[in-house]
Amino acid sequence: MKREIFMIEANKKIAKDVYEMTLFGDTSEISAPGQFVNILIDGLFLRRPISICDCDGESLKLIYKKVGEGTNKLTQYGHGKYLDLLLPLGNGYDISKGENSVVIGGGVGVPPMYMLCKSLLRDGKNPVVILGFNTKADVFYEDEFKKLGVKTIVATANGSYGKKGFVTDALEDVKAYSYFYACGPEPMLKAVCDKTKTSGQLSFEERMGCGFGACMGCSCKTKYGAKRICKDGPVLEKEEIIW
Repeated sequence: MKREIFMIEANKKIAKDVYEMTLFGDTSEISAPGQFVNILIDGLFLRRPISICDCDGESLKLIYKKVGEGTNKLTQYGHGKYLDLLLPLGNGYDISKGENSVVIGGGVGVPPMYMLCKSLLRDGKNPVVILGFNTKADVFYEDEFKKLGVKTIVATANGSYGKKGFVTDALEDVKAYSYFYACGPEPMLKAVCDKTKTSGQLSFEERMGCGFGACMGCSCKTKYGAKRICKDGPVLEKEEIIW
């Protein structure tokens, strides 16, 4: 983990209350999809954790949803603004597991799955992607996933776009898979675990204090004892989770 100053290149709205931010800075230490950054926001004591959508060594792409004071301030930052980031944080996904995998993202759990898909493709794998949203207005990054050349299924809870239902309903359209990767709200993750019979990895969303394991504020129980979502996670194995 290190502290770096990044400059905002662009910060644009891409869906209902969802923004894509592109920043310039050193990303050389980012080692796995699913890691995140912790952003210092003007006037606020606690940093805000945002998952990494993509990076290329000198630029970073973040996607976030406006839900509170911190993310609302982020939407007001434009080109040329400098941000103080801690990165890379968390353990990320292990892409060595599962030759035929399904990648599942729900809402703001979608962004880290983009870098995950790119990593799986570079490793010679061909995942199927499921993206879940509430409504058509919430959908983002469908085209970006398709441009990677992966089969992409979109589901909306109200049926206004794509398949009607949840990501677990869309799983019925995936004929065969031996492993899964998932990121999204906890009810979605539990539903995915209940639906799937294979092993998998899940990335959990959690409120955090420090973001690097010192405050213990994001600890959760697992079959192997307490783990910190920010440091031992956010990615955990399906078999270790206690619901």
